[in-house]
Amino acid sequence: MNNPLLTETIGVYFLDMDSGIEEQVVSNSDGSFTIIINSRLNQERQMLAYQHALLHIANDDFSKKDSDSVELAM
Repeated sequence: MNNPLLTETIGVYFLDMDSGIEEQVVSNSDGSFTIIINSRLNQERQMLAYQHALLHIANDDFSKKDSDSVELAM
């Protein structure tokens, strides 16, 4: 299995987002991923948000249909 965490297929960006959103992960059509981290978070929360996003990628959560159960499982 190809591990996307060991490749350069993940772009990370910081964006000023609503305070209720810590991160967002997008599965791109070319097989890469985009992680957007809320720039309003402190450095510790940004790192936790980044790790949370990586878990979604590592767990192949984008192939699952029920996003609520994915979040509850994390």
